[in-house]
Amino acid sequence: MTMSERGENQPCLVIIVGPTGVGKSGLALEIAEESGGEIISADSMQVYRYMNIGTAKPTAEERGRVGHHLIDMVDPDGEFNAALFVRDSRRVIERLHHEGKRIFVVGGTGLYVRALVGGLFAGPGADHELRDYYHDICDKYGKTYLHGLLKRRDSRATERIHVNDTVRTIRALEVLESTGKSIVTMQQEHGFKDSVYDYRIIGLERERGNLYEKIDKRVEQMMAEGLVDEVKELIRMGYGKSLRPMQSMCYRHIYEYIEGGCDRDEAIRLVKRDTRRYAKRQLTWFKRDVNTTWLDPDNSFTVRKRIENYFEEHNL
Repeated sequence: MTMSERGENQPCLVIIVGPTGVGKSGLALEIAEESGGEIISADSMQVYRYMNIGTAKPTAEERGRVGHHLIDMVDPDGEFNAALFVRDSRRVIERLHHEGKRIFVVGGTGLYVRALVGGLFAGPGADHELRDYYHDICDKYGKTYLHGLLKRRDSRATERIHVNDTVRTIRALEVLESTGKSIVTMQQEHGFKDSVYDYRIIGLERERGNLYEKIDKRVEQMMAEGLVDEVKELIRMGYGKSLRPMQSMCYRHIYEYIEGGCDRDEAIRLVKRDTRRYAKRQLTWFKRDVNTTWLDPDNSFTVRKRIENYFEEHNL
């Protein structure tokens, strides 16, 4: 993707992706600080206020060193999705572009990244009666049953949608009912080819055993930093376990521990297990993009060089 193909005045982005725990945030912080750039978070959990430890959100000190955007956007019971991410990101990108800043998009939510650079697949409009119907089924029979309904009719969709992701499961069923087509087919037909940016994607990857070791250590660090107290405070504020962000891997199991459903050691084990599984799914998603350059985050010289060369080519 070259400047000549897109025009000389398009914003230029360096996008840093990879699995959770690989070291994206720390390395991006260092590089952005060195180059006077700013960071747009492409993390679907860091948008929620009050959820700091379990989302590995940048600290106040780190955010003071480098401008961070799309963090603390909504309360845990608020709505946030890929469409809102694209809308808000574009506003920030336009401003930073006019200021001549280097722009870094950093995160592990693949759908957010793809929607930002390739356009968002809209699909048919919301059918609220249909959504209510499937929500009732989920409330009555559970997420596994709902996911099974989708799998029997659209197995390709369930390969991409986790059993706990009720929102996307219901959306896939809704698209199927409304159009007679798989949501996967419609996304492929769209192709996510509506990019308005020039960009370079850097993927960070570690040897699997090394990555899992870092994930385990990070979970232990979160516990030491007060993850249990963070969840207790969320409960005190009235944010129940049925909320989507409270169903994420860290918060769901800690909530269960607080309620007495398991002991502390078991909660930690489950958080580690689910985080490793999530990292594997993230890698599978990002590996589909043949335009991603994969690098070792420990070889920071090479990462820095690739990024510096890209920005210099675009006179930034």
